[in-house]
Amino acid sequence: MTDEHVEESGAPSPANAEDAGAPAHAPLDWRSRVAVASGTALIRGLAATWRFRQLDYGPVGAFRSGGGAAIYAFWHAQMLPFLALHRNANAAVLVSVHRDGERIAHAAARFGFRAIRGSTSRGAAGALRGLVRGLQDGWEVVVTPDGPRGPAEQFAAGTLVAAQQAGVPVVLMAAAARRAWRLGSWDRFMIPQPWTHITVAYSAPLPVTWGSAREAAAAATDFQARLVALNDLARTDVARAG
Repeated sequence: MTDEHVEESGAPSPANAEDAGAPAHAPLDWRSRVAVASGTALIRGLAATWRFRQLDYGPVGAFRSGGGAAIYAFWHAQMLPFLALHRNANAAVLVSVHRDGERIAHAAARFGFRAIRGSTSRGAAGALRGLVRGLQDGWEVVVTPDGPRGPAEQFAAGTLVAAQQAGVPVVLMAAAARRAWRLGSWDRFMIPQPWTHITVAYSAPLPVTWGSAREAAAAATDFQARLVALNDLARTDVARAG
């Protein structure tokens, strides 16, 4: 990317994300409630120590200030930095319908995110309807195009079909941490270590130019290449950051 725009910041200060107006979810059993509460408290504690560096956020910030709807897409493994950095954005996040989805929906609500149930690969029809409806209502929608179960870093076409049907742009995002733990999950889920530097890179809002869902789906390979390149940029930057 040229004309690099860089912002340095710590994690945003905690606010009442629970009061952000997320829709009601099905009640959790007590074990799940404890897991969600303790997990989100741990993430907030970690996030308070992270030091973020944002690349090329300027065009995205200008677009967001205009109140336009868009899809924001990043790999599933990078969920935690984005939850922390963009908490209380009152955006909607696509949450899968697998058995852990209800816990994730409750956790997302604690960070100020609404939930749309479904995935870009499984239960796709319902997810697509929810995505398009939310986008047409003016929401910002967050998607992990390789979630919820992989294959890792493979861009599912449903993200682009939703953008085409709603007529909104797509913003690609990538996060890289200088020091992080990796879980033994399908995506090698990333947990940045305390006090580490994290680089977050953004594409400009990419306009939808396809005339049909078939054309949108055919663009998945191109968007995967773009997102891979954006991740390379983030990793290179965080490795050389002071």
